[in-house]
Amino acid sequence: MIKLVLTDMDGTFLNSKGYFNQQLFEATKRLMKAQDVVFAAVTGKQCERVEELLGPDAKDFYILGDSATRIKHNHQYVYQSLLANQIGLAIVAKLEQISQAHTIIVCTEEGAFIKATTVTEEREIVRRSYRNLAIVNHYHDIKDDFIKITVHDPTAHCFATAAQMNQFAKQAYIVASEAAWLDIANANVHKGTTVAQLQKLLNIRSEQTMVFGDGNNDIELMKTGSYSFAVSNAIAEVKQAARYVTGTNDEDAVLHTINHLLALQQC
Repeated sequence: MIKLVLTDMDGTFLNSKGYFNQQLFEATKRLMKAQDVVFAAVTGKQCERVEELLGPDAKDFYILGDSATRIKHNHQYVYQSLLANQIGLAIVAKLEQISQAHTIIVCTEEGAFIKATTVTEEREIVRRSYRNLAIVNHYHDIKDDFIKITVHDPTAHCFATAAQMNQFAKQAYIVASEAAWLDIANANVHKGTTVAQLQKLLNIRSEQTMVFGDGNNDIELMKTGSYSFAVSNAIAEVKQAARYVTGTNDEDAVLHTINHLLALQQC
């Protein structure tokens, strides 16, 4: 019996315009509540941005946000893993050495930071995923440990950038979710490990878990649930890792699939 539903946001739960079918979600919430099913967003987005997207009901869900480095529930963090400041700053220095064309987003417990030199177009892209955003003149002004580091590259060279970060492989988890996005978290911290933390917290097994994803950073997520679904617009590697393939994000496939399977559970 399904007791936990986890979904990636961009490219999976959210459509191509960055929204979701709210009317359909209301029906889904009623089904989940009637069967005591827990809903969780697993995403690179900042937790506060997910709360903003999901509205007042967000407090009832679990948010595995900031590239799944944190778990938030009822406006409280119940888990997080930090990347030491010294290591984080060394990683940022390497990223700046590799290219000046990409935007580096440094996240701490306080919020997300970008440099004052970031152009307007890039700031707008960053704001789609980060509600709490501040400006710094230099990244070495940041003294706190890092939640994560994210790179947005409008020239789409993130796979090449990730390949040049091998010196940090033992100290950090580095993944290019797609050509334009790269995420860096503490060592061995990714969607799979953080979902395992949530399953332990809730005492829910993988056989009771349904997951949805589309990108490279969802491959570990596919391994956490017996009911693993790749959306049709997912990359080939995610489709291979998933047990099933459903419709696209623009067809509200996540919500339709949840509704269908939970309806079957009622029979």
